[in-house]
Amino acid sequence: MSESKLPGALLPGALGLDPFRPRLPWLNGDLQTLRDTLRPVALPPEAGEPITISVGGGDQLLALLDPPLGGAQPLALVLLMHGLGGSSCRSGLRRMGLTLQHAGFAVLRLNMRGAGPGRELARGTYAASCNSDLLPALARARELAAGRPLLGMGISLGGTKLLNALLTAPGLLDGLVTISSPLDLAACSAQIERPRNRIYKRWLLQRLVAQTLADPFGVSEAERAALAGLGPVGPMNSILAFDAAITAPRWGYGSVEHYYQEASPLLQLQARAADPRMSSGSPRLALLPPTLVLHAIDDPWVPVAAARQLAELQLPGVEVLLTAGGGHNGFHARCDRRSNGPGNWGDRLTARWFERLLAQ
Repeated sequence: MSESKLPGALLPGALGLDPFRPRLPWLNGDLQTLRDTLRPVALPPEAGEPITISVGGGDQLLALLDPPLGGAQPLALVLLMHGLGGSSCRSGLRRMGLTLQHAGFAVLRLNMRGAGPGRELARGTYAASCNSDLLPALARARELAAGRPLLGMGISLGGTKLLNALLTAPGLLDGLVTISSPLDLAACSAQIERPRNRIYKRWLLQRLVAQTLADPFGVSEAERAALAGLGPVGPMNSILAFDAAITAPRWGYGSVEHYYQEASPLLQLQARAADPRMSSGSPRLALLPPTLVLHAIDDPWVPVAAARQLAELQLPGVEVLLTAGGGHNGFHARCDRRSNGPGNWGDRLTARWFERLLAQ
């Protein structure tokens, strides 16, 4: 399926980019996904300004603020969100931030509850929908934007969190880009359970369990038993089991099925798009700010079907770009060799889409 066959699809040429073509030797979805791990990009030392954000109950989130490179005034502030098991320190997130800084944007890299260098500041862990944490962070980011546009960029689950926040409180962002983001959590959970993904699953699960056990405020005996495979959900051998034992109850959901239902942006958007006010005979309401959703058809972690369903809704201001290759948050392209700086094709696409948005 080519990009041009999607309803209202964005074509890379409109942003001055070549179509995505995988870079040798990263020719399939798995190699694209693993490229940053197998061949890390050289990055400068960490230089972000620490910003703490109160989220209630004595807990805080840690963000790192990076100014545009070259000393220019920022075009806008981009809130940059990591994915599952990630943090502000992950190389892919930092590379994206540097690309945006090169393009003239200030960047705020947010660590969600329990992640990375912010682990000591808050009890517990985050979820795909964690608005009680993310809404205060968005409000603080708006203050830091100082009258300039506030944009959002979410990698993987980071995009899911931002979409859920915007569906709860519209108007918090002036534009959004998501890359490889789960839109249907149940389908994503089933995908990671496929036998071909057992190494990915093991890696993710180990990170999630370690992140939970590292809580400086302690872990309950029931949670500790569940993590050891001795709780009601049985062996801790799947992301579904982790979400059932830890994520869903911590965030007030009655079951993991309830959590997946309520925290899946596609399901919310489909329900709202069916509202009579969204019918073809009435002016269509914008459910989201201007949004770009980028997803690779060969993503081994997150099924592409939900992104296709989102495209079929033809929501005002929402562009969906599907590429044949790219893996999960890979998008390492042949044309990367001709670019300045460390950014890859997906990073440059994000920067140029934001530039076009501001120009409009």
